[in-house]
Amino acid sequence: MTTKLDELRARIIAFRDRRNWKQFHDLKNLSEAISIEAGELLEVLLWKTVDDATKLPEADLRRIREEVADIFIFMTYLCHEAGFDLLESVEEKLAVNEEKYPVEKARGRSEKYSEL
Repeated sequence: MTTKLDELRARIIAFRDRRNWKQFHDLKNLSEAISIEAGELLEVLLWKTVDDATKLPEADLRRIREEVADIFIFMTYLCHEAGFDLLESVEEKLAVNEEKYPVEKARGRSEKYSEL
């Protein structure tokens, strides 16, 4: 069964491949691209207060959506090149975090697991 995410992943890879950009997509460059796009996401909120960030104008929300999409696209390329599935990785990490941060210890707290 093909999911919407599978179809999206295929479209993302096909977009890249039609442009012959795979040659630029090694793990180092893709990691850098993700970091750069994350910086662009942060830039939208630069110098805003927490209160300001809760009532952003539509132009800022549009930029946030675009940067999040860029990050997702580069993450898709990175996972594809590294040979693993992003969703499986997320599921594995959630299982690890469930053990590190049991509800009875972590609920409502921001400390790292080693400090709980």
